[in-house]
Amino acid sequence: MRVSSEETAGVVVVTVRGNLDLDSAPSLAIGLDEALSRDQPRVVVDLSRVEFCDSIGLSTFVVGHNRARAAGGWLRIAAPSEFLEQLLDTVGLAGRLGVYATVDDALAGRPDA
Repeated sequence: MRVSSEETAGVVVVTVRGNLDLDSAPSLAIGLDEALSRDQPRVVVDLSRVEFCDSIGLSTFVVGHNRARAAGGWLRIAAPSEFLEQLLDTVGLAGRLGVYATVDDALAGRPDA
């Protein structure tokens, strides 16, 4: 798994590639720590290239979301695969985290239709 980030209009876009699991979730956590260390952090996690995600990966999203909210910001999930979108919905996280069809939609705050 690879994690990279870039800033767009005051929003940090964290891009994840590969499998997100017990072995790789710490890399995402490090990337999110950097993005969430700002005042009122605004973060979009681009999952368009994630092939698999387990419960450890999901909990990393929840921890990031909670940190962002506590600091007066937000964390949004963008472009999950059909599998991952169904997983987020099944475990009740889709509504809580905010899932968007594309990174552009997440940046603009346009909910997934």
